[in-house]
Amino acid sequence: MVDPPLYFQAHVFVCCNRRPDGHKRGSCAARGSESLRDYMKARAKELGLAGVRVNMAGCLDRCEFGPTMVIYPEGIWYKIETKSDIDEVLETHLRQKGRVARLILTEHDVPPAKA
Repeated sequence: MVDPPLYFQAHVFVCCNRRPDGHKRGSCAARGSESLRDYMKARAKELGLAGVRVNMAGCLDRCEFGPTMVIYPEGIWYKIETKSDIDEVLETHLRQKGRVARLILTEHDVPPAKA
């Protein structure tokens, strides 16, 4: 069987998980991910990025690097902290099909081992 065509050309998940204040791992929402997600959704629409869906995600398990996001189908992870970071991802990754190297989280960026 052949896979069906992609429903979205790009599906963006922005972690909006919130842990209690003072949690040792922190949380993306406490670092502003909700407003960054809202900004990204609005900007993607303003830019007319067809086939791009920006969604809220629960914990993506890379809290220490947050706010984090992942773009599928490529599975590229980014650490985003500012609206400028969002603009760069929208333009470079989603419009030009490139990568924003300075923001990418790699396989080496893993949370500390759980005690």
